[in-house]
Amino acid sequence: MKDRANIAKRVTLIGFIINLILTIAKLIAGFIGKSSAMVADGVHSMSDFITDVVVIAFINISGKESDSTHRYGHGKFETFATLLISVALFAVAFGIFYNGFINIYDAINGVPPSKPGLIALYAALVSIIFKEGLYHYTKIKGKEIKSDAVIANAWHHRSDSLSSLGTALGISGAIFLGDNWRILDPIAGVIVSFFILKVAYQLAGPSIKELLEASLPQETINQIESVLNSHPEIVSHKQLKTRKIGSIFAIDVHIKLNRDISFIRSHDIATEIERELRTLYGKETIINIHTEPA
Repeated sequence: MKDRANIAKRVTLIGFIINLILTIAKLIAGFIGKSSAMVADGVHSMSDFITDVVVIAFINISGKESDSTHRYGHGKFETFATLLISVALFAVAFGIFYNGFINIYDAINGVPPSKPGLIALYAALVSIIFKEGLYHYTKIKGKEIKSDAVIANAWHHRSDSLSSLGTALGISGAIFLGDNWRILDPIAGVIVSFFILKVAYQLAGPSIKELLEASLPQETINQIESVLNSHPEIVSHKQLKTRKIGSIFAIDVHIKLNRDISFIRSHDIATEIERELRTLYGKETIINIHTEPA
């Protein structure tokens, strides 16, 4: 758990530093280059910067062992961090959409947006390169340590990469296609806001389900039942309950055994099931098995 938390913090810290540099560079380029899309993109990077702080703080907490106040560990802190990231993405998407919509409305009413400068385009291209690389690096490490919060942060990097791509296309059109096409700059911002909204929705759903104690996916439940049904000494099972605590699975089940079996053997059977389930889902898996006479 400690190594997992250290890896998560190191990955997030790298993203934190890059996001800080990109945020400053984009905002400066946006204001100097007079590009509303680049300013919006800079605000998006600022949200990345903020969520990196959230992830570092919550990963540090979620890596702690169970204690007297959190008997099941601190994994839900990581889930909560993922939910906060999705909320931040929703807010960013709305902000970018609103800003672009206002500029489009003004352009339709005869007030075209300013022609963006080349510095804004260069900033967008640099951002695409760094954020796409950061997305792949963070996602790989997140899957390696099975951290939903780190994977969520990777998608936040990807949303910033998409944002910069849309920004680059919009700025390019506004610069190279003539004054009548300046509206492409804010249109790019609006389109990007929908991509960000989609990512926010995809991250929020699983986090909300986990915080509301939803069961594990049916595929996982079927796998657990297969383990129980394949044991020759288990007559049947009932009251199978599952949930997710951060990256850890929690499994509760009642198993029915032959009533003539010894107490020691019933304990050994439960231990065998626990060992097999932990082989499948990790040594941190929380398992409670209650034995009953058939």
